[in-house]
Amino acid sequence: MGLMGRLAETVLTSGGNVIGVIPFSLVEREVALSDLSDLRVVGSMHERKALMAELSDGFVALPGGLGTIEEFFEVLTWTQLGIHEKPCGLLNVSGYFDSLVEFLDHAVEQQFIRPENRSMVLVDKDPRPLLDMFESYEQPTFDKAEWILSMSNRIGA
Repeated sequence: MGLMGRLAETVLTSGGNVIGVIPFSLVEREVALSDLSDLRVVGSMHERKALMAELSDGFVALPGGLGTIEEFFEVLTWTQLGIHEKPCGLLNVSGYFDSLVEFLDHAVEQQFIRPENRSMVLVDKDPRPLLDMFESYEQPTFDKAEWILSMSNRIGA
């Protein structure tokens, strides 16, 4: 549905392959795109996200709503936790994610997000430069114990 459905249809009409992952409850509501190259039906949204993460080489969020934002931040958090080392990016079409990027920068200024973790969010308005960033992406590393100690000192704990 929506932008993802249009993207899938465009890829298919251009001769590409599309893997869809959808919970059975949404298939029952006839939300699934039936012409996909590979449609995988799973039991829950949790299973959907886990399978998509397993199948993916990286994650690009297109302009979207709450589900898009939730899924993006979940895989970004998995990157931060070291569950995977796959790039995560925002395709900032027409400045759609400008306020979100400003918020992330604000969270860095307020010391709630480390600059290294902020650097994990790749952003561009055009797909090609964003994908080029994906090609050269390297997972940042830092000493988590040192960061926890600095946060404790900051809040006076």
